[in-house]
Amino acid sequence: MANDKQIAENVLEAVGGKENVMQVTHCMTRLRFSLKDQNLPEDEKVKKIPGVLGVARSGGQYQIIIGQNVPKVYAEVCKMGGFTARNAVDENLDGPKEKLTPKKIGSNIMNYLSGSMTPLIPVMMAAGLFKAVMALIGPDLLGVVTAENHLYLLLDFLYDAGFYFLPILIGYNAAKKLNVPPLLGAYMGAILLAPDFMDMVANETPFTIFGIPVIMNNYSQTVLPIVVCVAALALIYKLIAKIMPDALSTIFTPFLTMLICVPLALLLLAPLGTIVGDMVGGGLAAFSRATGFIGTAVIGAIWSFLVMTGMHMVVMMPFMLEFFEVGYQSGAILGAACATWACFGVALGAFLRLRDKENKSMSFGFFVSGIVGGVTEPTLYGLCFKFRRCFLSLMIGGAVGGAYAGITDVRSYLMASTNFLSLLAYTGGSNANLVNGIISCILSLLAAAVATYLIGFRKEELTVSSC
Repeated sequence: MANDKQIAENVLEAVGGKENVMQVTHCMTRLRFSLKDQNLPEDEKVKKIPGVLGVARSGGQYQIIIGQNVPKVYAEVCKMGGFTARNAVDENLDGPKEKLTPKKIGSNIMNYLSGSMTPLIPVMMAAGLFKAVMALIGPDLLGVVTAENHLYLLLDFLYDAGFYFLPILIGYNAAKKLNVPPLLGAYMGAILLAPDFMDMVANETPFTIFGIPVIMNNYSQTVLPIVVCVAALALIYKLIAKIMPDALSTIFTPFLTMLICVPLALLLLAPLGTIVGDMVGGGLAAFSRATGFIGTAVIGAIWSFLVMTGMHMVVMMPFMLEFFEVGYQSGAILGAACATWACFGVALGAFLRLRDKENKSMSFGFFVSGIVGGVTEPTLYGLCFKFRRCFLSLMIGGAVGGAYAGITDVRSYLMASTNFLSLLAYTGGSNANLVNGIISCILSLLAAAVATYLIGFRKEELTVSSC
């Protein structure tokens, strides 16, 4: 394949040279040209350029599909043509406005979540692999270092830094997605993690705003609270910006936005996920106790969604009490382990099915960080949000393994890690329990991998990347 510089040179020539270009931008996978003469480029010739995946004409733009290396090609095009480089545009800018149907609203929510999470893939990949290395060299596996060793502690720091501060990182991306200053979104995330606030949460110290008590939750490593808060922040910011005089906007628009948004966030929006989680979690716990293996299958199917919203802790509590009282866990909570293994399976299935080298290697990295490091977030946010059919594969894998665990009355006797060592949790009872526990996890992995391979991707996702 031609290198990025060669692709840029051929593309620029094909669109009529720099003299025919009024402006060029790019999105996630496409170069977007505003041309003086749209008739100059010959689509068939452009498609034959090595490194070009396709062309499209939309919204008055001539779009050349490059793929994941488009930022590098774009930089070369700007350098050759003397164009001003611009930030990547919203991939849906040229789409016609659609009516807000329930389906469209759901799609918008998914796009917002995806736009908030997808840019974090490199961070989650790096952090997850640090966790994998830590697990490999730590006392539970190879025993190269002890838990007190400074290298082991450093690797733990590197992992924690990637996930503990998720509200700040997500806040930045969410604000950028909604076209408000990204650092305001990061600021909102930082407020949720402010050291004094976190100390008050840890010490269960009461706190009020205007006399109204704040629900004291720990928002580290959470997703839903910050995306809800930033959505409100964006709305408030845009309303204030419309009425604020330009001379005062730089100072007072962000100030008034935060003045209004922060109390609203701490009093209502951020705790909303926890409040909903309490209701949903309590209901799920009662449902699982009453439905036998069906409840285990259901928990296996939806567990990853509970993790993404932070509701999983609520569901875990009744089963944690059982563990402390009788020394083992049984019932629907075993679906959680199956869901984790299903997540490994999705990454494996994607690695086997995808053709694009970058997505293929990314999926393999997700698989390694999951099965070795016990970190599933890269798969959830980096793979499933990008290829949404993978969520269905995830549910299938969790449900199949969960149903088997419920039918065979598997019990978990250890609080094991979430990587492949989680299989040790089934030791302590009968040999049949160990075998059935392992089978339930392997079934989850295989079912999810097969489902991902067969139905996890649309045809266009397997051929040409689209914006």
